[in-house]
Amino acid sequence: MSDAPIPSGKIGNVTVNRLIIGGNQFSGWSHSRDLLYLRDLFKAYASEERILQTLQVAEQSGVNTMISGASAHLNKYRKERGGQIQWIAQVHPKTTDVTTNIKHAIDAGAVGAYVQGGVGDSFVKGGRVDLLGKAVDFIKANGLIAGIGGHSIEVPVAVEKAGIKPDFYMKTLHHDNYWSATPKQHRVDFNVDSGSPHDHDNIWAITPKKTIEFMRNVSTPWIAFKVLAAGAIHPSEGFKYAFDNGADFICVGMFDFQIREDAIIARDAIAKAADRPRPWRA
Repeated sequence: MSDAPIPSGKIGNVTVNRLIIGGNQFSGWSHSRDLLYLRDLFKAYASEERILQTLQVAEQSGVNTMISGASAHLNKYRKERGGQIQWIAQVHPKTTDVTTNIKHAIDAGAVGAYVQGGVGDSFVKGGRVDLLGKAVDFIKANGLIAGIGGHSIEVPVAVEKAGIKPDFYMKTLHHDNYWSATPKQHRVDFNVDSGSPHDHDNIWAITPKKTIEFMRNVSTPWIAFKVLAAGAIHPSEGFKYAFDNGADFICVGMFDFQIREDAIIARDAIAKAADRPRPWRA
């Protein structure tokens, strides 16, 4: 039996619940800060049966979309348990080959694809915003909704300036009032997910106020991610902050034991965000 529905919006022709489940917890990808064992812990917990159970709980809780880099577990869930969760793929185009990785997502049945945040950062930093436009055009030409991701606000700024028209943005948003956040004087743009030795894996939205102000005037739907700063912020704070400040959707990595509570918190945060400054764009 399904729980109460989670409010949804439309990105292009695709209906998406405003709470989306991420896939990092299934692949073992974790923001471990200085806990070196954390990725191994993720992998040990996320057995195949556990992943299928997690997807089932998510769907029963009203979640209809997953964002991840791969779809093998989701395909198995659909086949063996009759699941209907749809997949928006995280893709990694290269400067020398924009389309091959995107083709894999298309062939695997994704309803949408977006350029992964670290790739979006690197393309903009390297002055290759044109490649983001080529990726968006290719995704759209194959009938999928197309997005552009970034940790830096300079990604959507550059995309808007270039006149590129994605169907949605994936942009990080969280407050910085938690003890492990990088001190403001040490925050460096484009360090997040860059492999830089100065990236201490503890902050993903280094200019939240600038992000909120810029995105307020952007009409493209916005999926906010890292809204909990990779577990540093409680969902009751992180979800409210994201929806109150303009996000149309949030993508959250959730383990099975977190999903039902997160769905309740999300429904409440959405209902109370009716008077936010940025209108709902989806």
